[in-house]
Amino acid sequence: MPVVRPQVPLALDEQTLNCFLVTARCGCFMQAARRLNLKPVALRKRLAALEARLGYSLFVNRNNNPVLSQQGERLLLVLQAREPAVPAKLPQEAGARVRLAVAEPLLQDLLGRNLINFVRQHAGMRLEVATLDGCQAPQPGADIALWLGDLQPASCTQGGAPEALATLDYLPHIAKRYAREANRPSSLSDLQDYMLVQWQGEVGVEALRPWQALLQSRSAGVTQIQDYEMYCQLIKCSASVGLLAHYAGHLDRGLLALPGLFGEPMRRRVWLAVNADTEGDPLVQVMVAAIRAAFDERREWFR
Repeated sequence: MPVVRPQVPLALDEQTLNCFLVTARCGCFMQAARRLNLKPVALRKRLAALEARLGYSLFVNRNNNPVLSQQGERLLLVLQAREPAVPAKLPQEAGARVRLAVAEPLLQDLLGRNLINFVRQHAGMRLEVATLDGCQAPQPGADIALWLGDLQPASCTQGGAPEALATLDYLPHIAKRYAREANRPSSLSDLQDYMLVQWQGEVGVEALRPWQALLQSRSAGVTQIQDYEMYCQLIKCSASVGLLAHYAGHLDRGLLALPGLFGEPMRRRVWLAVNADTEGDPLVQVMVAAIRAAFDERREWFR
């Protein structure tokens, strides 16, 4: 007997059929929902409505993953052969782009989880992330800029007044296993027995001048490194002392801050600016909200 392939009902909209196509390609409801910028529950409801309209099941559940049924495979062939083809993206996703410029320490220490969630929920958009070192101010072109600067607001090329999100106190840190609290270094002379490490992204920062002067006074016992992640690893694993923001102990309980070594505080501020030309874009607004949420979740760290 000849195989009868399902026909595509004319009343079905392209978005509903696209939900089926993306789910068939991904083989995962969660990933398909991310790709379509939908909640998984909303995607399942659309697919259930499609199956009810067609009168047969499109997927079977296999190990909690959607696998095309025999009828689903036939419908997939019909859709793939159609002219014009069903668009790969939902209309609201076309051309969506967010450009983020962020200081590397803030990205590594504070924004990682929020950024991952943003990407998971908006898999159909284009995200461009440019990392800044500890000295750089944002350049024109970014939709959102998050950087480390002086306590007073500096001019911003993003077209909007910068907003202060937090004030960071910088302190020397060492891994607790290399300096028990009872005999931790309590003066600059005590640091002579330790290697000092410097992240090159902070070289020349005026707010950190006392630390920079200590490094310059040494002829040996100093490691300078460009990579921020490896810089942090050196502090944690090599019995070295390095300068970190005061919240470092919240991120890693194995780190011990060394307060009182310098006579003057070393403080910097976290600044946020949004491009005036794109601040009304929904995805830009979602990203800004995610950044603010990252700091609100840790507000006790910055008191």
